[in-house]
This record gives sequence, C-alpha cells and structure tokens, in this order.
Amino acid sequence: MSARVPWFSRRFNFDFPVGYYADLIERLRGTPVRVEALLRGIPADVLLRREGNTWSIKENAGHLGDLEPLGAGRVDDILKGISLMRAAELTNRKTHEANHNDTPTAQLVGAFALQRQVLVGRLESLDAEAFAKSSLHPRLKTGMRLVDLCLFIADHDDYHLARISELRRLFNVICVQ
Repeated sequence: MSARVPWFSRRFNFDFPVGYYADLIERLRGTPVRVEALLRGIPADVLLRREGNTWSIKENAGHLGDLEPLGAGRVDDILKGISLMRAAELTNRKTHEANHNDTPTAQLVGAFALQRQVLVGRLESLDAEAFAKSSLHPRLKTGMRLVDLCLFIADHDDYHLARISELRRLFNVICVQ
C-alpha cells in the first residue's frame, strides 16, 4: 500500500503572490500531455488492473476529466463573487459510475484535453486582477483566490499522475516511448 498522503488529508498553504498565475496556467495546460505520455505503451490489461479496491490507471485518468466541470464551475463562482464556491461530490460517484475501464484510452485522454483546453483558454482571457478574487472553499473552510484554485487543481492533477506512476511501478510496466 502507498505511503502517500491521501488527497482529503492534505492541507494547503495559499500564501504565495497572485503573480504566480501564469506559471500555474502552464501546469494546467500540460496535464493532458503528461497523462497521455504516462498511459502510452501500457498494455491494455494493465490499464485496467487495480491494487485492491483502488482505481485503475484508466480510472485515475478518467477522474481528471470527471472533475473538469467542477473546476470550471468554481472559476465561475469566484469570478461572480459568490461567497461560498460549489462543493465537490465527495464520494466520487461520477468516476465510480463512469466505467472508464471500458472507454478507449484515446477517448478518455482526448475528452480531458478538450475540457482542459477550455479551462486554460478561459483563465488566459482574464486580467491579472481576476486572480486575486476569492471565495470560500467548502471543504477546506478557507478563502481561496482564483490563483489558489489554479494551484489546487494542478496539485490534484499531480496527485493522480503520481498514482498512475505508482501503479506503473507496482505492475512492473516498462514502456519504451
């Protein structure tokens, strides 16, 4: 079993300058490419394999796409000045019901890439002042600026990319790229 800190146990420190927003947009832009690279060359049966009752590699990748509407909605909430941003559905029902293991890998990655492209385009259209606007995060019970939300999404991406890498190692996947 992993020694990684579970996502819901993580704490965040949002004390960095708003001016980091451009760097964070680049992290967000790069996630679909990183997902595709991590999944490339993995045998189909390994993409579906689970460690115990945890998600497979494909389910971790599909989960990122499942959460894109939440991230986009939270951007809307912050920009509209809503004091409490929308909450996540904490049981991840959408991912559990999506049957990502039966979806072609290229379709999973492509759908996520398109959604992320829309989010990145939206963020790039904003002026610097927009990234200082904030709303209360419902689970963390802390104010989150738009720039903080960008970090939060990018960190969540990395959490699942690290899990995919962990599963690759666990299942002895050596891919020639």
